[in-house]
Amino acid sequence: MYPANFGISGENPELLAMRYSFISVGIWWISFSQYTFYFLPDQNEKKKIIKDVIWNGFRELNEVWNELKKIILIKKYLIAFFIYSSALQTVLLIAAYFGEQEINWPKDEKTIGLIVSILLIQLIAMFGAIMTSKLSEKFGNIHTLILLNIIWALLCVGGYFITEPIEFYIAAAFVGLVMGGIQALSRSTFSKMIPNTENTTSYFSFYDVSQKVSIVFGMTLFAFVDQITGSMRTSILVFIFIFLLGAFLLKRIKIKNY
Repeated sequence: MYPANFGISGENPELLAMRYSFISVGIWWISFSQYTFYFLPDQNEKKKIIKDVIWNGFRELNEVWNELKKIILIKKYLIAFFIYSSALQTVLLIAAYFGEQEINWPKDEKTIGLIVSILLIQLIAMFGAIMTSKLSEKFGNIHTLILLNIIWALLCVGGYFITEPIEFYIAAAFVGLVMGGIQALSRSTFSKMIPNTENTTSYFSFYDVSQKVSIVFGMTLFAFVDQITGSMRTSILVFIFIFLLGAFLLKRIKIKNY
């Protein structure tokens, strides 16, 4: 936003600054990945890459699915997770787009406002995750997830009415507060439910695929309602019911210490 402060000049300094920012991200990831490369053990033997490697992942997912179908508890949880994750991930993905299209930004402040909002969400998410862990210790994972889904539904209600930047900042702060918590707690809850196995990677791969498919479902639903009604705000209202449905499905999971 302020390329001159970093000595960047030229015909399009903002564009050049953006390109430099991508380089900085690459350097960041290369630097921090070195710890993994040099210090974490490599337990895999050197093997040739054969055509079966393409289908092995699908075979593992199918094996996990056949095992999970026999475990009623995990089936119920994954269905609930798929439902509320479709709303959660969609809201996170379209948040900046919603802010760009629906908020009355002052002239020349839209871009910086959206950047500040995204940073606000990420920073507050750290504290939200800590707060959520404290709540789960006291009330259990399932009850905390139910509470978080209800809060997300309320945020969608608020999102329908916000029009001014200050309101968008406040909404972003609350989104950050519950975003990190619900994602971390969802993973930890699933980890408690999977059976004793040495192949936890396949189970979490299945969990991750479920999340990715839920994104496709949520984004498709959002786009469909948006096209039919011509309003992003109406699309957000649909997710109120999805979060409440997720809370209802979680409530049906009866298990102690979770």
